[in-house]
Amino acid sequence: MKKWKFLTMTAMVSSALLLGACGGEKNEAGTNAGNIPQQAENGEAQLAGSVTGDGSSTVAPIVEALVEEYAAVEPNVQVSVGVSGTGGGFEKFIAGETDFSNASREIKEEEAQALKDAGIEYTRFEIAYDGITVVINSDNDWATDLTIEQLKEIWIEDGKVKKWSDLDPSWPDEEIVYYAPGTDSGTFDYFDEVILEGEDLVRSAQLSEDDNVIVQGVASDKNAIGFFGYAYYLENQDKLKAVRVNGIEPSNETIENGEYTPLSRPLFVFVNNKKIIENESFYDFMKFTLENAGDMAEAVGYVRLPDDKYREELKTLEQFK
Repeated sequence: MKKWKFLTMTAMVSSALLLGACGGEKNEAGTNAGNIPQQAENGEAQLAGSVTGDGSSTVAPIVEALVEEYAAVEPNVQVSVGVSGTGGGFEKFIAGETDFSNASREIKEEEAQALKDAGIEYTRFEIAYDGITVVINSDNDWATDLTIEQLKEIWIEDGKVKKWSDLDPSWPDEEIVYYAPGTDSGTFDYFDEVILEGEDLVRSAQLSEDDNVIVQGVASDKNAIGFFGYAYYLENQDKLKAVRVNGIEPSNETIENGEYTPLSRPLFVFVNNKKIIENESFYDFMKFTLENAGDMAEAVGYVRLPDDKYREELKTLEQFK
């Protein structure tokens, strides 16, 4: 499997990536509109149709790499992937606008209820692991190892202007500058759950659904701190430092074995059950996704699941065949 370079998010936050895509094994000829097989030069039937998804900017690099690979096999299937954050993706999923929704957190109770109210049944597939990475400026040589309690002290709003010296008198007497994912981001939600524990994020934080804005902000200010998915750190480690959390540095090993806690997390794709049954192209793309997600996760800097887990997910998918 070809190693794909990490895809820059800047140009994709406001628009969908539209690519022709295709899957591994050939299915029997479909009878649904939009899935009429076309004849390939070798005489075999090829799928033709469209699949639409949206959601997490964290999950997007994996799925977009899969779309690139899939396009080489089934060029008559168009797979469109938008990047509006986990929350924004679920909004479109609930409205019936998408076939699948990428998510970097579990679905919320209110989102699940909204899907039920809309008559949409769904299935959740786990595709990789991530570790939320707290990053600081390359010239920051003091806050390289923070405890969970220090992270809380830094990030929770308390009505005061916070300086680095508030955490340790030997640290600079300079205001902390904050960059964080937007509130539609699953990364924001997960950080809120395990670090903020429901308290408000500092009001001075500059929020963005585009993780590259966070990269640029932290890289340009010695007193800045931010957080995002592990793959974004790997892509930008020449510009930033990763903070050790409770003495543990984020890595493939510490994320997979759970040592990098509580910031390790699974990444998901939620699918609309009715659409995957009716759309043969969608089923084929999801089959390709689960067969290749581990390789693509590693290619873009995330952590693959155990092979047994992918086999379990494929068995779950087979119920829709």
